[in-house]
Amino acid sequence: MSKMKGKRFVTAEEVETQVFDWGKIKWLSEPLVTNAELFSMGIVLLEPGKGHENHNHPGVEEILYIISGKGEQMVEGERREVGPGTVIHIPPDVYHETINTGWEEMKIIAIYAPPGPEAELREIPECKIIPPEK
Repeated sequence: MSKMKGKRFVTAEEVETQVFDWGKIKWLSEPLVTNAELFSMGIVLLEPGKGHENHNHPGVEEILYIISGKGEQMVEGERREVGPGTVIHIPPDVYHETINTGWEEMKIIAIYAPPGPEAELREIPECKIIPPEK
């Protein structure tokens, strides 16, 4: 286990915002913030009518928890309506997509194990980074 110490208490104002044409993400726990080694966790805001289209994360398991809003979730070709209180488990390598079908932002907790996809998102050309407020 790493001896480096990361933050133990984190607020959204203390972390960068990744901005895309479909919405925003704030990674509250990841190697760069908390020095987490086994998972990353962030808050995703999907704009109405937008979403993460069909994609996968090689070697990475994902959990999504819908806080607010409503949408359609696809995992392994199966589609379901999702809303507040729904948990979605996405096994490693499995293709999935999340689309906001409502009129307001969809707020989701996203967890990756192990971490890594959050760092990959920073590298794509469509990602704009807004520095932390604090």
